[in-house]
Amino acid sequence: MAVERTPVNPWTWSAELGYHQGEVVTGQTRTLYCAGQTSMNADGKPEHAGDMGAQLALSLDNLEAVLAQAGMALGNLVRLNVFTTDVDLVFRHYGVLAARLGAARVAPPTTMLGVTRLALPDLMVELEGTAVA
Repeated sequence: MAVERTPVNPWTWSAELGYHQGEVVTGQTRTLYCAGQTSMNADGKPEHAGDMGAQLALSLDNLEAVLAQAGMALGNLVRLNVFTTDVDLVFRHYGVLAARLGAARVAPPTTMLGVTRLALPDLMVELEGTAVA
């Protein structure tokens, strides 16, 4: 059974920013709950200290790797949470995220939260997703 996604947007402003207020998903057969992905390399070491754009890109790479391992892709995301130690800075680099989601033709409901710190001191952003296929 194919997954059907229906955007729910009582207002247009969020769609203009690249995300929907909600999505109704029907025909769901599998759900993947992804742990938060950060800018860790394959050896579990943080990379790109102080570089939000690079951390955001590697966090996305890592999220895509988890999705791929489950036979999914960014287009399967139905929920994305962004945790950051600097909301203003992540917004300056938000194009990195928006471009990749746009290329995947997806605008998952998204929440951004400013936090005091992440698991390791050099980490500035963490992406947590839910995907269906």
